[in-house]
Amino acid sequence: MYDFLDKLMDKLHFAYRQKDGFFRIGKLWKTVSLRTLPAVLLITAQLLCGAIFDTPYPVYGQKLDLNEYREVFCDEFEGDTLDTDAWQYRASGARRNGFNAPSQVQLKDGNLILTGEYRSDETGTYGAGWYAGMISLRQKYLRGYYEIRCKINKGTGFWSAFWIQASNPYDHEISRGGIGGAEIDIFESFAYDAVLPRNRDAVTQTVHCNGWDDDPEHIDSRMLGSFLGKDIYDAYNTYGVEWTEDEYIFYINGVESARTSFGSGVSEVPEEVIVSLEIPDEFPDTLTQDFTTQYIVDYVKIYQKP
Repeated sequence: MYDFLDKLMDKLHFAYRQKDGFFRIGKLWKTVSLRTLPAVLLITAQLLCGAIFDTPYPVYGQKLDLNEYREVFCDEFEGDTLDTDAWQYRASGARRNGFNAPSQVQLKDGNLILTGEYRSDETGTYGAGWYAGMISLRQKYLRGYYEIRCKINKGTGFWSAFWIQASNPYDHEISRGGIGGAEIDIFESFAYDAVLPRNRDAVTQTVHCNGWDDDPEHIDSRMLGSFLGKDIYDAYNTYGVEWTEDEYIFYINGVESARTSFGSGVSEVPEEVIVSLEIPDEFPDTLTQDFTTQYIVDYVKIYQKP
């Protein structure tokens, strides 16, 4: 049955994330009971809609369990200056259609704030243009659970991201399909302009690598899906990934949203932890130079097994 359904969806040119929705429905009904039937029917309808129309999925998986883990890093961004013993300003200078600069990173009221805005020749470190901020941890980590609690930036163009990246995830020979290093996008926010209000509360979760197929110029990517948070622009949500020896398990607000071992398997090398407000390749015509947007982070935490 699954083979037939898989071939049918291939003929209909369904993306992986759409095909996954149908398989999620099958798994869901394997555990249904009289007590859970109403909830299962609702989730089924949401998954079916997402699979057919490629809309965001609800998050309904297993709850996060950190009993076997211990906290190895925590920054709650108290004080008024970034801890540069732990963090570094990453990729300062030109990025896409603008610039990253330390000026766009500040601490206020127990939050890390990354600001996207237009700066003039007089105020911009690299001259006039659009600016944003990006920081990364100096120490690299291998496996464990990585979590951020944040409010996603509002507005068109710029997007918030929390991700892990190896030194060479796009090098065909080094990445080897991800086991030599991958980019793990714990979340990215692209849905602010979604037509339906419900769909605006969505984030995407993706894995990128190279060397999975025979094309060294082609980046191998799997977007696992678009998943719904809760009032993500005005309320704090948590986004995390559990990186085990076998797979990546993604979470939103402590509930599993997706899991994968895409590529040749999970990364086996230490990787860099990055918090960024991303600059778009192209700015909408409607964006004026007085536009400002902020990505507000309450904490970043990392857990590992002893």
